[in-house]
Amino acid sequence: MTRPRIKVDILLIGGGAAGLSLALRLAENHSIALISKGIIEEGSSYYAQGGIAAVIDESDSIDSHIQDTLDAGAGLCDPDVVSFVVERGKQNIDWLIERGVPFTRQVADHPKSGFHLTREGGHSHRRIIHAADATGRALTTTLANQAKAHPNIHIYEKHNAVDLITSGKLGYSENRCLGAYVLDRNSDSVKVFHANHTVLATGGASKVYLYTSNPDTATGDGIAMAWRAGCRIANMEFNQFHPTCLFHPQAKAFLLTEALRGEGAILKLPDGTPFMKDFDDRAELAPRDIVARAIDHEMKRLGSEHVLLDISHKPAKFIRTHFPTVYNRCLEFGFDLTKEAIPVVPAAHYTCGGVMTDLHGKTDIPGLYAIGEVAFTGLHGANRMASNSLLECLVFAESASEHIESSGDEHFFNVKIPEWDESRVTDSDEEVVVTHNWHELRRFMWDYVGIVRTNKRMQRAQSRVNLLLHEIDEYYGNFKVSSDLLELRNLAVAANLIIQSALMRKESRGLHYTLDYPETNDDEVASNTILTPPKHQLASVGIAASP
Repeated sequence: MTRPRIKVDILLIGGGAAGLSLALRLAENHSIALISKGIIEEGSSYYAQGGIAAVIDESDSIDSHIQDTLDAGAGLCDPDVVSFVVERGKQNIDWLIERGVPFTRQVADHPKSGFHLTREGGHSHRRIIHAADATGRALTTTLANQAKAHPNIHIYEKHNAVDLITSGKLGYSENRCLGAYVLDRNSDSVKVFHANHTVLATGGASKVYLYTSNPDTATGDGIAMAWRAGCRIANMEFNQFHPTCLFHPQAKAFLLTEALRGEGAILKLPDGTPFMKDFDDRAELAPRDIVARAIDHEMKRLGSEHVLLDISHKPAKFIRTHFPTVYNRCLEFGFDLTKEAIPVVPAAHYTCGGVMTDLHGKTDIPGLYAIGEVAFTGLHGANRMASNSLLECLVFAESASEHIESSGDEHFFNVKIPEWDESRVTDSDEEVVVTHNWHELRRFMWDYVGIVRTNKRMQRAQSRVNLLLHEIDEYYGNFKVSSDLLELRNLAVAANLIIQSALMRKESRGLHYTLDYPETNDDEVASNTILTPPKHQLASVGIAASP
């Protein structure tokens, strides 16, 4: 049976802040297919609470934001990239305001008052523009509604990208991305999406860890697909752990925004003793890696399951006004922010590494772009500074759209792409294998490649992930693809890249802390960890279900 083929100017994989921004910037002149694993509003961007860092206040400066970012990045930020992003911050905030994103004002319900700016860890000024404590929800809901209404943007929900299609794999001498094979979960069939430009905006890979603040969709799909297609991947050892997620069996690691500490919340031991001053002079406003390690240290020292976060000394009206989402969510679990300290634990939060790109989001493969958390741009270095992530999404969506617009549509639709081949596979009757491997992978990544690492533990993780990759590859070659199988396959690739990168770094720097090399190596120029796909891998990666 011949399945329909979708031919568009731009295939956009992912519908968070980066994907939606790019789609709306290009929609007037291009046909766009936007695919999303779930409903479009429920990616990582939707759950971003804090805000967007940008120089807006007159007392702030571009140079200050640049320096704060460089300091947080622990010597690995690319200064040119940092300048590029920070300098474009204000114009992207203005674009969002024009689009109707309801940022919080200094005076509530006063449309002409200035915007309220908050401060977060690592920032020397108040420069975080926000929509209460649900900035991601306000941003993605606003942009998603406009994307749904645009005639040139076609949204495909409950669609999983399986793999990228490249001309090199089809036998052509010139290698270019031509689109992707995509599993339509509505019809349980794999379709061909054929595009002149393909953009990965799939987010990060924090679901590789047992405890994470990210939604279930953060399974490293774009990173894994780009790796299999032949793109270089960089700095995967730097995974940021958010210091403060609500500790409760039903909370599913609900994130307690960084802005709580920015507005005076104090971290305390279970007996009520503050402890952050013992680790850093900036106390609760130290960068996230320092705060997360401090909490991890105290939990292990005391054998405690959590520490406490206390903002109850602030006026109750202030808490309810500035943090309505967090306040109400905590109430659902029996905690009142205005009256008591809240139990918190660290959880995997943000992937600082990813697919290597230039200032326009271009990857190593012509026709393929990567923007947002999936990409490694050089902005974050060894540690992402709070609220620079949404800024990166916006700026690189803008710069990628400019490059795509200027390059025009070259129409590679004359290349014949074979249909997805399921002639040699069957329906699986052993889904327990996928479930077991999923839980095993996330458990050993948490235990062996977490906040504090050792070579011995990482080597143990490497041994296990190699076995898992073999088992998953065998399973993938014999059974029909499913969402769970595709995500497990991608998580295992992402885990392998994290382990390889972490083993290569013989020092502690930023988010990567190892007891075997506890000091930062200042004797050499700081360098990125760059992984290049082996040639035999590229030759062996097939385009059908049974490679």
